[in-house]
Amino acid sequence: MTAGNRIPVRHEREQGRFIATEDGHTGYVDYVVAGGVLDIRHTIVPDAIGGRGIAGQLVRAALDFARAEGYRVRPSCEYASVWMTRHPDYDGLRAA
Repeated sequence: MTAGNRIPVRHEREQGRFIATEDGHTGYVDYVVAGGVLDIRHTIVPDAIGGRGIAGQLVRAALDFARAEGYRVRPSCEYASVWMTRHPDYDGLRAA
């Protein structure tokens, strides 16, 4: 897979995460929702599937979900925070 390709991202709402599996390895974003704010806690992608844009796809899926639900976003995860800054169309979701 190249960075430009999309892989399926699955939302496991009950577990508070988005996951994507590629070549037998699973990456994920963990989140918690409280008080109308979706807090992205971790973005984890194993080295074996790193460098393919998977982390960005996972963060984008979480942010699209937050937008659809009307949540503000607190990116406690440094990766998610930087990603939002680099994508101004999503940075407006950032909680104060």
